[in-house]
Amino acid sequence: MIVLKQIRPTESELEILGILWEKGPSTVREVHDILSQTKDAGYTTTLKLMQIMHEKELLQRDTSSKTHVYTAAISQQTTQQQLLNKMIDTVFGGSASQLVMQALGQHKSSEEELDKIRQYLSDMEKQQKKNR
Repeated sequence: MIVLKQIRPTESELEILGILWEKGPSTVREVHDILSQTKDAGYTTTLKLMQIMHEKELLQRDTSSKTHVYTAAISQQTTQQQLLNKMIDTVFGGSASQLVMQALGQHKSSEEELDKIRQYLSDMEKQQKKNR
């Protein structure tokens, strides 16, 4: 897994990573079949993009059989954290609270989601008090 390197996948690369995070190790054909359900992309385009992602160390490739199998070389959590940090810094001037308020103001949250948010905030407050 890449940890220290800044991760900067494109939107198309994120779509492929999302498939691999959800499905696990997959061939280009399997990834392409899932992609083609939501977008018009040719098989060779998917193949080339996955080859580029391998070169960029976003994917690992198992070449031990005739059909190459790809896996994500970066974790979903690490990717989300780095992209979120970049968004907070560039779009919200470094303010995580502005991001949260914008997200909650623009998205209808269920009671269950709001309960999880309240619990998370409560846990954070307890942790901060403990660390003082």
